[in-house]
Amino acid sequence: MLINLVIYSVVFYLSYSWLIGNISKWLGADAPGASFWIEALNVILLIVTFIIVLLICYLIFTVFGSLVTAPFNEEISQRVEEILTNTKQHELGFWKDAYVSILGEVQKIAFYLIILFLLFLLNFVPVIGNIFSTVLVLIFSFFYNALDFFDYPLTRRLAPFKHKLKITQKGGMVSYGFGCMAFLMMFLPVVNVFMKPILVVAGTSLYYEREFEKYIKL
Repeated sequence: MLINLVIYSVVFYLSYSWLIGNISKWLGADAPGASFWIEALNVILLIVTFIIVLLICYLIFTVFGSLVTAPFNEEISQRVEEILTNTKQHELGFWKDAYVSILGEVQKIAFYLIILFLLFLLNFVPVIGNIFSTVLVLIFSFFYNALDFFDYPLTRRLAPFKHKLKITQKGGMVSYGFGCMAFLMMFLPVVNVFMKPILVVAGTSLYYEREFEKYIKL
């Protein structure tokens, strides 16, 4: 949680101060004698900018934060697995686990950025492009967040990435429902800092509760 707090605070501060500072300077809202309409427009843009900052923070926190905290999230997930299965498995050691988990994160992040880029291209389609892009990005975000937190027990089993995708998809509405709540928790500032370790516990628990293990053999 402390690592998450440091990462998110730095990203939020840098993106917020840069965007807010440039907008106010560009409009001249801070200048003496600024008109009412300039100040009103400045307020509207500040609200829009704040939402953009949250999106930027979500993306960077998802990418960079996942890489940095991967070994620690892996340790949390493994402890949960030991409690749920009453067995001690996959004793690779911290550094071996760290290597495997970071490698898994790199695969997920590459997949995430490629799909987001492809969905972004839909915005160039006239009229309906923006609508389709927004809806598909949301659905994909739900799927990705489910994949993100189911990934820890799957990575320990050295499951190929294509199997991880199939297993998450096999979860159906359970996967998307969990992914939806995970997305909301990860999007909210401050809350996401404390929720990520809890979501690691929840994702690992759900993986065993719904017996996703059986899909590995498919």
